[in-house]
Order: sequence, then structure tokens, then C-alpha cells
Amino acid sequence: MLLRLAIKDVVIINHLELDFSAGLSTLTGETGAGKSILLDSLQLALGGRADASLIRSGQKQASVTAIFHPRGLGEQLDALGLVPDDDDELRLRRVLNADGKSRAYINDTPVSVRVLRNLGSELVEIQGQFEQHGLLSPSRHRAVLDSFAQLQPLVSTVAKAYEDWQQSAERLADEQAKLEKDRQEQDYLEHVAKELADASPEAGEHDSLADQRQRLQHAEKLAEYLQEALNILQADVGVERLINQALRVLGRAPDLLQSQITPSLNALEQAADLIGEALGQIETLANEQNGDPYELERVAERLFLLKDLARKHDCDPNELPEVLSQLEAQLGAIEQADETLRRLTQEVASLRQRYDDLADKLSEKRRKAASKLDRAITSELAPLKLERAKVETRIQSLEPAHWGPQGKESLQFLVAMNQGEALGPIGKVASGGELSRFLLALKVVLAGVNPVPTLVFDEVDSGLGGATADAVGERLDRLAEHLQLLTITHSPQVAARARTHYHVAKSSKKGKTETQVRHLSDDERIEEIARMLSGSTITAEARAAAQALLDRANS
Repeated sequence: MLLRLAIKDVVIINHLELDFSAGLSTLTGETGAGKSILLDSLQLALGGRADASLIRSGQKQASVTAIFHPRGLGEQLDALGLVPDDDDELRLRRVLNADGKSRAYINDTPVSVRVLRNLGSELVEIQGQFEQHGLLSPSRHRAVLDSFAQLQPLVSTVAKAYEDWQQSAERLADEQAKLEKDRQEQDYLEHVAKELADASPEAGEHDSLADQRQRLQHAEKLAEYLQEALNILQADVGVERLINQALRVLGRAPDLLQSQITPSLNALEQAADLIGEALGQIETLANEQNGDPYELERVAERLFLLKDLARKHDCDPNELPEVLSQLEAQLGAIEQADETLRRLTQEVASLRQRYDDLADKLSEKRRKAASKLDRAITSELAPLKLERAKVETRIQSLEPAHWGPQGKESLQFLVAMNQGEALGPIGKVASGGELSRFLLALKVVLAGVNPVPTLVFDEVDSGLGGATADAVGERLDRLAEHLQLLTITHSPQVAARARTHYHVAKSSKKGKTETQVRHLSDDERIEEIARMLSGSTITAEARAAAQALLDRANS
């Protein structure tokens, strides 16, 4: 709800602060007094178009601050990183410079004009704005009907069902495209998988073969060394023969000397044993080096095969077993693709059926609600001097290709303002005054479900008088039971209905014209309504009539 509007240096307003209350508030005054400037100022604070011509003559900038009670805006403010002030107020401020540029603030935090406009649209609807973006736009008519019938929960459910269906259909399409591509490559995949399977690479095999090749490459040289060592040890006069000869010679020594030579004999015997053991080891190792002469060739060929396969699959040779597993899994998925597609096809069909059922339910409720809405609007039109008007909410089923999250039909409000005329879009067949009254009727019908807490009407009663003006006032009064309503009016019947009455006037001070706004007392209201009834000369009869209007409005 709008609590206060502060305006500084806008056109002929020097400095002005207005406090607003709930219910119906009216602004009255002579033509040209500045009532429309108040609306322009409010629109500026709500993120409307900035125009340097709004700046008061002789000033460098203008500013407007609109203060609201932020009821129901917690999520939007949290998303913007904003919180209401301690006094539970939300301040929207706009500063306009002489170069036409402007700055926007929410609770003194700089924001973009777009953010200000988006938040402002949640707080206030101004006549003209909701004609353009609501009543005259067929794209909004469906939302109007849904609000009237309180179908938003079902609309959200339908939208979720549509999203689930579309996402599932996209997954099915992706799988079909992937399968088609895989099947085109299936022959190649089978070839390379068989090639790898035939090679049977093992984890760590490459590194093991590399070590084996290195050993085999040095085996020939080692064999030469071993043979040379054997030749030396096994020569005609070899170490082992010499030791044995020495043992025989010492063995012929007299018994008397045996005790002295025993250590030498023992050492020579040990040497003979060690030499024999060494010869055996060398001979065994030499024989090993003379094994399969083609082993090195086989190892080299195996290494070449593994490296060639690794290059083909752009991987490390040790990763070939994993690559084979992936290829086998891919081929297995192709083999299972029919089952996957069958499952996804069933899922898509099931989700489409769910959307169908929910959307059909929504369509049925919309058609029933449309008839009720047409009757409700029609009942409000007759007292507004639109008794010949005919209203029809036309619902047209869409082809499946045009179904969407909002349902399976398009919707448009059509009217004929006079008997015998063809139905047509309201913006093309209704005059400005008729459009305003039609809008008022619609807002009255939607009063209980209107999401915006403040509505502003600008001379919705223009050109009307008598019973019709009174009917307008009565409907504005009813509408104000559900939300805050501000209206500029020249109708005494409407002004008399107001809970709060402001008078707008202009005066000249020091050669400059200024607009002033006063909150009228009860006595001042009688005088103002009497002026509206009789003109500049206020008679006793006009005062009595004004009092009668006020009494009737308050009864």
C-alpha cells in the first residue's frame, strides 16, 4: 500500500508531501491545477519513462520518493538483497537530471531502472498501464480469467506437467540421435573392439614387456662375459686343477707335518668347493642366455602392437584394457538401445497423457469460468451506461504443435458496444471512456483476486453524470474494500464516496506558479463537492446537495 509520496521540483510542484490511507482516495480540482502531474510523478518513482521536461523551470534536477508498506514482497526483496527499514517501510526513489538521465534507488540502495520498474509493477497499477498491458493485450486475457476463477494452482501444475513432458521428449530425441550416430559407427566400433580383444592387453603388460626387452637386449653381451669367464676357469691349467694339484702334493706330506699343514689343506678344500660352485652358477647362467633366440623378437613385436593400438585410441598403452571395456560397454548400449528407446517412449507417452488430462481439466474449468466472467462483467456494465454492450470470452483450441505450459487454448476478450455490432477486440471497438468503464467493471469483478495492492484511476468517470457517475462511484467504493484505490475525478458523486479527499490547486508566488495539495476536512469537502456541482458560485442548494451526496455515500 502507498503510504507517502514526496515530490520535489517536478513541473509546477516545488515541494510536496502527501500521506495516503487505505480505501478510496480522490483528488479533485480545476482543470490544469496539476492533478496529472501527481500521476506523472508517481509513475516516475515506479520506474516510468524519464523526461527532462518534468524538471521544474530553473532547477537542475527533480526527485520523487514513493513510500510503501512492503506487504507480501519478502521474496522479491530477498532476491534483490534488500530488506525493509526498521519502520517497515519500502522507499522507491527516482532522481531526474537536466540531461534526461536518472538514478533509481530502493531504500537508498542504487538499483537499475528496470529493477525499480519491476518492483513498482508489484506495488501499483495505473490506468493506462493496465489497459495497455492487461486489458488490451490478448496475451494477458488468459491470466485474467485464471485469476477470476482462482486457477493459478492448476495452471502451475499444468506448466510443470508440460515441462516434464518436454524434457522427457528431449531426452528421447537425444537418445534417438545418439543411437542413429552409434549405429552408423557400429561396424567400426565392432572392428576396433575385436582388434583389441584379439590383442588381449593386460594391465601393466607394456611396462613389464619393456623391462623384459631391456634384459634381452643385454643378454648377448652377458653371454660373452660368462663364456670368457668359463674359458679362464676351465682352461688346461685352470684354477680348479691347480688347487687339486696343490692338495695332492700337500697330501703326501709325512704324518708328523700334517698338524702344521691342516689349516692350509682346509682352506684349499674350501676354495675348491667355492670355485666349483661358481663354475656351476656361471655355466647355468650361460645356458640361460642361450635360450630361445627369438624371444627378443617376440617381445619387441608385442610392444610394437601395444604402442600401435595406443596411438590408434589416443591413450597410454597401459590404458588399453580400460579402452576395451569402454568399447564393449558402448556396443552393449547399442544392443540395449531398443529397450532404452522403448522405455523412454513409454515415459514420454505417459507424461504427455498426464499433461493432456491436466490441460483438459484446466480447459473445462476455463470454459465454465468464462461464462461466469462474461455474466459478471455484463451485470456491471448496465449501470455504467453500457447496457447495450455484449461481452464474450472466446476460447479457441490450439493444434498440438502450439500447446504450451499455459494450456491447450488461446483466449481473448471480445466486445460489441452496441446492439447489432460484431464482436471485436475491445481496444478497437471501444472509445476511451467506454474502455475505462469496461476496465472498472472488470476490476470490480476481479477485486478479490487482484494481486496488486494499489490501483490508480485517472478520470474513469469522464463525461458521465447523474446515475451513471453515481454507479461509477459505487463501484469504486466496492473495489476499495479490497485494495487501496486512488482516483482523479471531476464527478461529485465519485468524490463523495472517498474515504480521503484531496484538493489540488495552483497559485502564483513571486511570479512562479506552484501546485498545492490539501487534505480536506469534512466542512471543506462539502464546499469542494458543492463547487463541483454548481461551479464557481456556490449556492446553499449546492451545499445541501453536496451534504446529501456525502450522507448517502456514508449510509
